[in-house]
Amino acid sequence: RLVKLRSALNASRLDAILVTKPENRRYLSGFTGSAGYLFITSNQALLATDFRYVEQAKNQSHDFEIVQTTDRWSWLKTILSKLKTTKIGIEAEHMSITINQQLISTFDDMPTETKPVFIPTNSLIETQRTIKDSTEIHGIKTAIEIAETAMMNVTSTILEGQTEKEIAWNLEKTMRELGADGPSFDTIVAAGPNGAMPHHRPSDRTIAMGDPIVIDMGARVNGYCSDITRTICIGDPDETFHKVYDTVLGAQLAAIELIKPGISGEEADSYARNVINASPYAETFGHSLGHGVGLAVHELPTLSPKSE
Repeated sequence: RLVKLRSALNASRLDAILVTKPENRRYLSGFTGSAGYLFITSNQALLATDFRYVEQAKNQSHDFEIVQTTDRWSWLKTILSKLKTTKIGIEAEHMSITINQQLISTFDDMPTETKPVFIPTNSLIETQRTIKDSTEIHGIKTAIEIAETAMMNVTSTILEGQTEKEIAWNLEKTMRELGADGPSFDTIVAAGPNGAMPHHRPSDRTIAMGDPIVIDMGARVNGYCSDITRTICIGDPDETFHKVYDTVLGAQLAAIELIKPGISGEEADSYARNVINASPYAETFGHSLGHGVGLAVHELPTLSPKSE
């Protein structure tokens, strides 16, 4: 992974990169702590973290030199004062303006000719993460299997009178019992009219006969995520439910059948969108077809009308 990243740095004409996004930090170093930075050059790999995580970092990140920090950026100033490293990439999408200003101001007293220049990068590491190795694929598959098993076990026991919150808790508890580290995001259970809100938070609404229930959930296993959505109905669904459900299912199956290596995300999205556009629900498909999963529950590649 470091070899590939260094090749990307060279192609971008960067001397180094400062990694601040937690998922990217873990991807490159294996470090699972909640605080730390990576600084990577063509021949150096440093992991800077505070006293709470030094021992953990030593155990998890064998390819990195561990630097103990006392504040946010003084460690980097010390390192750069010894290196001829001036063009440093930063993860612009994941660094706030405030932190960026603190970073730059750390070097205000350095001579102009040696002062580092911080250059915004866009998805440099995320692009590398789109292609999963066998260990990552195994982790994602395990996370999917756990989520699907929990979904089947719990939905088969849903009764009239249960609340959305109860069902959500049962799903999360079951995923943990099956081996998940936890949910990959807050579980969504949306019954009846609440199903019209894609990111509805489970409430005390009780399930009634005939209610359609949208469940959006995922498991996290060794850092890797799954994300599945299912719609079920307690009792007999009405005719509208059947029409909408069958339309969406047809679009999904068409996409699964037609997607292949080499196509763009826009083309993949169109396979499903064409099915829905030919139905009475053409104006209601405001979402995109899908997205990648990995260390983050939403990551590249995206399958949408704007995805090249």
